[in-house]
Amino acid sequence: MNSATLASVSNLLVPTATVIYALALLAHTVEWSSGLRVAKPAEKKVLVAADGSEISEPEDVAVSLRSEAASRIGVLLTVLAFAMHAGGVLTRGLAAGRVPWGNMYEFAITASLAVGAVYLFLLKRQRLQWLGLGVTFVLAATLGIAVLALYVPAADLLPALHSYWLVIHVSAAAIAGGGFTVGGLASILYLIKSRAERREADGKPMSAALRRVPTAAAMDGVAYKVHAFAFPLWTFGVLVAGPIWAYYAWGRAWGWDPKEVWSLVTWVVYAAYLHARATAGWRGRRAAWVAIGGWVVFLFNFIGVNLLLSGFHAYSGL
Repeated sequence: MNSATLASVSNLLVPTATVIYALALLAHTVEWSSGLRVAKPAEKKVLVAADGSEISEPEDVAVSLRSEAASRIGVLLTVLAFAMHAGGVLTRGLAAGRVPWGNMYEFAITASLAVGAVYLFLLKRQRLQWLGLGVTFVLAATLGIAVLALYVPAADLLPALHSYWLVIHVSAAAIAGGGFTVGGLASILYLIKSRAERREADGKPMSAALRRVPTAAAMDGVAYKVHAFAFPLWTFGVLVAGPIWAYYAWGRAWGWDPKEVWSLVTWVVYAAYLHARATAGWRGRRAAWVAIGGWVVFLFNFIGVNLLLSGFHAYSGL
């Protein structure tokens, strides 16, 4: 296939993936909404599975079956959408004859692919479909914005971007961003679950939907592990590969460009999060809020800096 055909295939696959992610989001919404009824009084005994999730009592079986069916459909749709998504990114790169992250549209579809990859990898290793609602929302929203507002035709890179260090730098940052996103969503759900557990301890019932979510302690552990995986990649991509690329592209390793500054701020926030957990014994709510703050800074670095501020990294193509 020639470049025009490959570009057309990509332009078909990415919107298709967006629609399927939206359908997966709908399925996960049904999963949660079917369990929103309040469970019986909190003093009843519950069994806890090996992964920390609670096993419903017989009276909750019907609700659990509906939620489980919707969850499975959501996961299957997410896998299908991810395959379409990956195909769209691949054909975009082949059409352009280069790596597919030379502008905001391409980086959005590539970085969101990393989010999906991290989620599906963790889903295969652990029972993490409870994150499906948040993940599919992020993926559908990101691709939707990319298709509707950020799209530009495939074109050659700027001269400064013709470097294999670009591949290393952006690949590491994108994968780390996927980890930060999944970790941020886990931290948000941790706060919701921990609040429900505190209310249950005070005698207030917990919804059947939240009973299916692993314990707050288990989610806190997941968030920490994902961030511990992502942080070294961000460190390498931003503080090692990035400056090397900048030196060869612009003759200086660091110039306090807005993207460099906010990438460093992101690094500082996540370094503080991991340091506090390792040395100060921070667990739970305080650590979760720091992680969420880091995710907000990361999102501003990804979106706000590219669209609102000017600098050497202004490659939006808009």
